[in-house]
Amino acid sequence: MTEHSPFMLALQRAMSMTRLLDCGMDYADASALHTRTSAGEQWDIVAEELADTQFARASRAAEAGHLVTAADAQAMGIAGLLFAQMAFNEDVPRKRELYVRLREAAQGLAKWADKTIERLELPFANAHLIGWLVRPAGRPARGTVIVFGGQSGWGFAYWPIARELAARGIATVLAEGPGQGETRLEQGLFVDVDVDAAYRRFVDFVAADPSLGSVGIWGNSIGGLWAASTAASDSRIAACCVNGALAAPTLLPFRTFQEQAAAMLGNKDADVINANFARMSFDAQRQRIHCPLLVLHGGADPLIRMEDQQPFLDAATSDDARLELWPDGEHTIYNHSAARTALVCDWFVERLTAA
Repeated sequence: MTEHSPFMLALQRAMSMTRLLDCGMDYADASALHTRTSAGEQWDIVAEELADTQFARASRAAEAGHLVTAADAQAMGIAGLLFAQMAFNEDVPRKRELYVRLREAAQGLAKWADKTIERLELPFANAHLIGWLVRPAGRPARGTVIVFGGQSGWGFAYWPIARELAARGIATVLAEGPGQGETRLEQGLFVDVDVDAAYRRFVDFVAADPSLGSVGIWGNSIGGLWAASTAASDSRIAACCVNGALAAPTLLPFRTFQEQAAAMLGNKDADVINANFARMSFDAQRQRIHCPLLVLHGGADPLIRMEDQQPFLDAATSDDARLELWPDGEHTIYNHSAARTALVCDWFVERLTAA
């Protein structure tokens, strides 16, 4: 019997089958990733090999003129690279290398997808915030949702959500905020900056383009904290969704969480990390959310309790504020991803269209 290393088991817990599928990995690839790493193979090597197989399939399909197949395979390959780089919490050269490959693969997807995909580089704090604008095919957007994650899932992790929003006529900004993705790895922006001001730059971009309609914001994991804070500080936001967030974050007793928090701040000192968390905490007495608010909670979330999210609901001044609960829901509702995504996308359609 193969003896499983604690590191490999930690990776499999952090990147469960439900999470792999939620972020767009092919089921066969997700199964192979867990099976092969359980047998002792290295996580990032296996994930990259699976991605390369999908990229090769995409190229063959494109050469044959089958662009729908090419785009689907390319997106599955991007998911493989996304999870390959997650094997490294610190910004080591291998993580940077994989993220460069991911960016290049996203540019390949832009050539084949029926949706318009545009790379964004928005000036902020002597550097640039990176994102991707995804417009629905063949029609003006009915609104735009800024979607982002937390400590480890960024940008194209939310391609499946962008695809569903586009099907409903809504554009998406796949944002990589401070401490995330290329914004951190290449631009050197960490979460010691004014994070709300950073996300308001994405709002500026959407608001400046009349073809993008009204603005929604959807933050996942600790990103939900920044979605709520940004919505409280920017009246241009017409609807806000918070999915599995800590209103008052602190270092949780998990090595992965601690290492990722250190990487986002660019500082390993626990006291400094906790002080920065305290600086960013949401205060329902001081910060008020006037737009429609939807809070998602999973009853089986090992990281977030309902009381951790209650301050967001307490801050709502609109009658259109509600909690959606999945009693068996995992963190950010990985295990009900189709129902979760459909519910939130439809909710944004109704609010942004009305706005």
